[in-house]
Amino acid sequence: MLSVFSSPGHYVQGRDATAALGEELRRLGIDGPVLIVAGSSARRLLSATWERSLGEAKIEYSVHPSGGECSMAEIGRITDAVRASGSAAVLGAGGGKVIDSARAVADDLGLPMISCPTTASSDAPCSALSVIYTDAGEFEAYQLVRRNPALVLVDTSAIAQAPARLLVAGMGDALATWFEARTCLAGHVRNMRGGASTRSAGALAELCYRTLLSDGPQALAAVHTRTVTPALERIVEANTLLSGLGFESSGLAAAHAVHNGLTAAPQTHPFLHGEKVAFGVLTQLVLEGAPADEIDTVLDFCDHIGLPTSLADLGLADADRETLSAIATRATAPGETIHNEPFAVDAAMVLDALCAADALGGR
Repeated sequence: MLSVFSSPGHYVQGRDATAALGEELRRLGIDGPVLIVAGSSARRLLSATWERSLGEAKIEYSVHPSGGECSMAEIGRITDAVRASGSAAVLGAGGGKVIDSARAVADDLGLPMISCPTTASSDAPCSALSVIYTDAGEFEAYQLVRRNPALVLVDTSAIAQAPARLLVAGMGDALATWFEARTCLAGHVRNMRGGASTRSAGALAELCYRTLLSDGPQALAAVHTRTVTPALERIVEANTLLSGLGFESSGLAAAHAVHNGLTAAPQTHPFLHGEKVAFGVLTQLVLEGAPADEIDTVLDFCDHIGLPTSLADLGLADADRETLSAIATRATAPGETIHNEPFAVDAAMVLDALCAADALGGR
């Protein structure tokens, strides 16, 4: 099995980074026209800067409002807009679902994709993976695309304006990176690109975890005051770049499969991807029989920054056995990443781990 390390073509991060968008696109040989798929907050925060930066670079562009969900219907609508505009590149600006939709469209049409997250709420921006949901918000499939983004441009001034809950959710998603990576590394399983992991990917995943523990609370304090600080820059890098490279080039395991299982319960749909992944981390650690001190460190971190640690925190306080069994069954579906664990996993084991993690989180 060959080792495979995947990454975006170029990564740019910093205060007011959007002002450099036109220059960065020109540097990569992208001279338009560009279709910008944008969420409402991205349009509000960045429209004036797009006009100025892309105007100075003489790059034509148009803006297509995002429908919110990354579903096959939304991908079809964006595809029609790209074709109608004659665009030569697709730019996703907003949260993870907006970026995932733009990525899927660009791949379908064979166009370069530019990723401009306005939140640090997930590790979606750097990868060559889109998570497809139904229009109702239930997980449907992972869609691997042929290329990582040509450019990931992260404007921390915009991220500092986003709700603090989004940064916390991003830390929940990033929290899984090291624990899933080490499981995949130990088991010599294929990563998300179908190859063996590299030592570099594992080191980045571990750095991601260490950064969360050291800088997470300070970064959260920064977004509460809408300020850009060194701690916020490091957490944005951890949530976006380190987690993105770590998960794609090392692999996923139980934590993300539990997330996918949780989406089978409609009560969890109001909760963010990273919030559900964080509880998935606790469930994975229980499933693997992790040491108590490690579980306590994760619980303390989640408590400190406000990530869910119990089923009640995810709207499942009164979930019956049938609901929990449906979650466990979905988490262990054929092809799920939970089967990267170094032992056979079935729904009964996951159900027990869910309940045990819930008990620990309600300590």
